[in-house]
Amino acid sequence: MTEMTMVAALNAAFRQEMARDERVVVLGEDVGVNGGVFRVTDGLLRMFPGRVFDTPLAETCIVGAAVGMAAAGLRPVAEIQFDGFLTAAFDQLVSHAARLRNRSRGRFTCPLVVRAPFTGGIHAPEHHSESMEASYAHIPGLVVVMPSTPSEAKGLLAAAIRSPDPVLFLEPKKVYRAIKEDVREEEYAIPLGKARVVQEGTDVTVIAWGAMLVPALQAAGRSSYSCEVIDLRTVSPLDVPCILQSVEKTGRAVVVQEGPHSFGVGAEIAAQLAEKGILHLEAPVERVTAPDVPTPLAKLEGLYLPSAERVGKAIERAMAFR
Repeated sequence: MTEMTMVAALNAAFRQEMARDERVVVLGEDVGVNGGVFRVTDGLLRMFPGRVFDTPLAETCIVGAAVGMAAAGLRPVAEIQFDGFLTAAFDQLVSHAARLRNRSRGRFTCPLVVRAPFTGGIHAPEHHSESMEASYAHIPGLVVVMPSTPSEAKGLLAAAIRSPDPVLFLEPKKVYRAIKEDVREEEYAIPLGKARVVQEGTDVTVIAWGAMLVPALQAAGRSSYSCEVIDLRTVSPLDVPCILQSVEKTGRAVVVQEGPHSFGVGAEIAAQLAEKGILHLEAPVERVTAPDVPTPLAKLEGLYLPSAERVGKAIERAMAFR
């Protein structure tokens, strides 16, 4: 075990996966010489010459080229420098990457990973701070992953690179260097599509993903109630059985989502609970989210993002319902 930040853990996953599989290549803006804007790909160009490519500032071209590489048998990992610029590559992700297996009736797959620093919390401008995972989770054929800790990030990135299908790997930039924890040095992969119970409890289920796991755990730790905390890991496909099993035990649910309130992943979780777990619910599902407005400038970010205090109040509301 070695203590690592998320940046270091992701870099370690890259080194191990590129060493074990020569088909893995890395491309994106400043990923080579500069090692990425957050230094996630630092040193890869030196270790794996000819397999790390700096590209022009053209997200559509980056992802489009990566789709072609994947169809030709490589395993490309494309970096989009900031979350807000993913929308420039939306057509390639939706119209090509996510459809290639179905369009070719299984003759071709698209073992592609598209990485992007994601979400807010570092006082950056709006196109650098958004949380739009629901837009991509709605696309059939596209896997959407959001790690929450360094050890989770390493194992999930390894699994994403090994996946035969396209994976959108969204890295919460607020967690990049804010958390250090012991991470296994050897290779390991965390299965995609499987949530984890971070903390067991009996009174209320708190569901979070990415950077929102921190305020969820903080609120659970301060609460006088027994809170079970679930980290989704993979937003799509959603691990509905894990959520249902927990809510069957607790009878109450609080969902913590950094993105805007309406039409989000939290809404899908609430719908799944209404469809499949309604008889076990003892209170309405509480959602703690950002408001339905664009990401504000830095001075208002603290009001915009869900906090441990807001999560705590949602837990109290869920428990008070009779």
